[in-house]
Amino acid sequence: MIVIKKDFPLRELNTFHFDVKASEYVQLHDVNDCKEWALSNRGDSDVLVMGEGSNLLFTGDFKGVILSPVMDFIKVLHQYEDEVLIEAGAGKKWDDFVEFCVSNSYHGVENLSLIPGTVGASPVQNIGAYGVEVKDVTERVNGIFIDTGEEFGFGNAECDFDYRSSVFKKGLKGKVIITSVVYRLSKKENFKLHYGHLGEKVKEYGEINIENIRKAVVSIRRSKLPDTDKTGNAGSFFKNPSVSSVHFEELQKKFPDIPGYRLSSGFVKVPAGWLIDKAGWKGKVMGKAGVHPRQALVLVNTGGATGKDILALASAIEKDIFDKYRITLEKEVNVV
Repeated sequence: MIVIKKDFPLRELNTFHFDVKASEYVQLHDVNDCKEWALSNRGDSDVLVMGEGSNLLFTGDFKGVILSPVMDFIKVLHQYEDEVLIEAGAGKKWDDFVEFCVSNSYHGVENLSLIPGTVGASPVQNIGAYGVEVKDVTERVNGIFIDTGEEFGFGNAECDFDYRSSVFKKGLKGKVIITSVVYRLSKKENFKLHYGHLGEKVKEYGEINIENIRKAVVSIRRSKLPDTDKTGNAGSFFKNPSVSSVHFEELQKKFPDIPGYRLSSGFVKVPAGWLIDKAGWKGKVMGKAGVHPRQALVLVNTGGATGKDILALASAIEKDIFDKYRITLEKEVNVV
């Protein structure tokens, strides 16, 4: 059943906790709801498909329709000898899905533990952490075209995955409703512990296994990132930029301790958090917006901030980083 609410407050539905409203808020409980709404849509309002609002920056009230797919299910579609296909509803909380996979020894998403948001948002953003991206395990993304109400099922290649991006964030942004995602996971151990200090952290819990990897990731994230229930934020605010090898070598001369990860393209990925920290922004506050004191990549609402306050801080950081390093930072959050 479609549930429609007018002038709907979004404070509890965006992790920055901004006091903004949507002209119309629509809950969609299944594929038929999505089809029905799409076929009745006149196309005279802006449309935003939203999960838990964990990657959104509202700069004011949304003068349009927010669609919230709330399909909450997990279904094992097929068991192979070494793999399993699992479908999850777009409204399922991502970490609940990860917990299900870990408890059943289905390998592939344990490094993505405790990432906020929903299953439906995972392919849009191509969420990633600790050397793993959701594109690595995504088999198919199912959904509805908003303009026609027709169903689609995109295979991995059709999703055009890129670093923190996909076709759903680019060409199909605002044009589809994702209803479910099918993941192909492994029944065999396939641990990825090379990123940062993850391997060392896992050993603190004893045996190297899928359960302890999840525990380690959860522990690291909780120690570095603020709880969105207590401090408004959207996690990593900026993407890690890539620079040419020549540019990186020039930076190394000025900043010998600058970290970099060489890519197959010949470019070097530089941690945005290091750049921001080195530039002196960690813990700084501008008005009611600030940079988290433990993680420079996270911008926070210190209390009563607006989206424009956060944007002003972000712009100041972007300018300073460009002036110091000649690197352009790109926002990871979606500005609405």
